[in-house]
Amino acid sequence: MQTLYTLASMEPADLEQQKKIGSNLLNDKLNRSLDLFVVSILYTFRTAQYAETDAMQRASKYLPTAEDLNVSTKIAGNEFLWDVMHNQTFAEKVKEAKLEQYIDAEWIKKLYQQLVQHTEYKKYITAKERETSREKGILQLTWEKLIWENETLQEHFTEELPGWEDDKEMAGMLMENFFKSNSKINFLNLISGEKREYAHNLMHTVLEKEAYCMSLVQPKLINWDAERVALIDLLLLRMGVCEILYFPTIPTKVTINEYIEIAKQYSTPQSGQFVNGVLDNILKDLEKENLIRKQERNRKS
Repeated sequence: MQTLYTLASMEPADLEQQKKIGSNLLNDKLNRSLDLFVVSILYTFRTAQYAETDAMQRASKYLPTAEDLNVSTKIAGNEFLWDVMHNQTFAEKVKEAKLEQYIDAEWIKKLYQQLVQHTEYKKYITAKERETSREKGILQLTWEKLIWENETLQEHFTEELPGWEDDKEMAGMLMENFFKSNSKINFLNLISGEKREYAHNLMHTVLEKEAYCMSLVQPKLINWDAERVALIDLLLLRMGVCEILYFPTIPTKVTINEYIEIAKQYSTPQSGQFVNGVLDNILKDLEKENLIRKQERNRKS
């Protein structure tokens, strides 16, 4: 959607040029989303690892208190954290994209200071056993409550992380999935070849079928002028129609629900309902004309 939006904002070009430019833009966006995802992990991990820095600094005071000499560094040895850190593709990605440059030391310190005040952190450091769910849970809390929901830090990311404002929702989704997965992720190629191919095919199809899709959409814009409908809404309608017609393994219900959610997230407050109504009406017409050809997707064993 973002790639198509960018193309629509550029000087007119012929179809082949649009497809070529679009493919380059799409690859850049996918790669940038991966960079932002890894930076998000780094912020989470560096916050946990700061426990060792805090312990050393407090112990080296001229007159350290008993509390200064007993700072817990348990979270710095978090097993899930180190499983990921020992993942060779993670280390290569951080080095290759020079992602450490985006980690702000002052923010890491602030985040750690907030973390140690949290009730769940105190439960974590006093637990005798290192359970997988607890190891992941404290890192997930650090990400969700201290980083993702921190408006001031999000503003910092927008200013300092290239592409954060456009792609932070993708980074957030990847982080959500990250805490549901194991540590054996390939951080150099997070988007599978199949998904990358689907993204390019959908974009090319939307460009190729623009006239036909608009011929289906236009009659459904009752009391609406197509030129006055939000550009994002029109793009989502074209994408939805293309998925319904030309991507036989994606159920129509899944398509419509997905585009409703994207419209709610990226467009106007009324866009979800608008996209739902138009796509649903177009689907009914296509079904009457027996133009929908769906098939079961072959699942890998």
